[in-house]
Order: sequence, then structure tokens, then C-alpha cells
Amino acid sequence: MTKFIATFFYVGLLRPAPGTWGSLAALPAAWAIHAAFGVIGFALAIPAVFLIGWWATKIETDGTDDHDPSEIVIDEVAGQWIALLPIFIGAAHAEANLLAMWPGWVTALLGFRFFDITKFGPIGWADQRGDALGVMLDDVIAGLFAAILVVLMAGFFHGALMP
Repeated sequence: MTKFIATFFYVGLLRPAPGTWGSLAALPAAWAIHAAFGVIGFALAIPAVFLIGWWATKIETDGTDDHDPSEIVIDEVAGQWIALLPIFIGAAHAEANLLAMWPGWVTALLGFRFFDITKFGPIGWADQRGDALGVMLDDVIAGLFAAILVVLMAGFFHGALMP
């Protein structure tokens, strides 16, 4: 069961770039959770997937030399969902169709992958912890950075950040 969770329904076994596959798989899952439970349900799913992912990652990595195997992508799901949260909140506030916010989805995906891959600053610090919490935290922080990017880009393109 922990492998099923840690690999996000075995998506992490896809090659090449399992982290990107995990981030892509997080998108329709996020949409489905939002469709079923709304923005509050989606927001609550984020800490739930973090905690379940931390637990599964710990079990999957205990006793191994590799603290962050590439097939573990539940961390990408948690981070990607954080990056998507401002879009879901914005759509709910504007009473807009969530899929009409596709530029935000693209920004969230590309921004998250950029921050997750480059691992600069606190993202790298979390990654260097060498434990299951670090595996999850680096993607949470990358997701926060991507969420900030989404908000800034929305503000810019919607004129809120223009003089």
C-alpha cells in the first residue's frame, strides 16, 4: 500500500522524468477533488496528502541508501497542489470556470517544476535533510514559491500590479 501511495498510483514508475509525470498526474486529481468537494475540500486535501505521503515515504525509504528515490512522487503531488491553490481560490472568488483559468494551471505546473528541479535556497536545505520529511518539505516549499509566482503573474496579467 505504501508503494501505491508513494508512487501516486504507480505514476512514479513512468520514465523518463517521474517527477514531471507526478506533477502532471496531480492536475486531474486536483480538478477531481475540487469538483467533488470544492475549494475548501481541496485545501484540506493538501495537508492530508502531505501527511499520508510523509508516512508512505518514510516506510518506503527506511533501511535504504537512497533517501529520495525518483519513483516517489507523492511529494510532487503535494507541492503541485499548493501551487494550484491560488488558482482554485481565485476561480471561486470570481465564480469562474476552473478550467478557464488554464494560464494559471500552466504557470503553476512550470513554476513548480522549475523550483523543484533547481532546488535553490530553502528548497535545497529541505532536500538535504536526507529523511522522509525533507523529501516532502522540499516540494512543499517549491509549491509555495510556485504559488507566489502564480499570484504575481495573475496580478500582472490582470492589471493589479500595473501602474
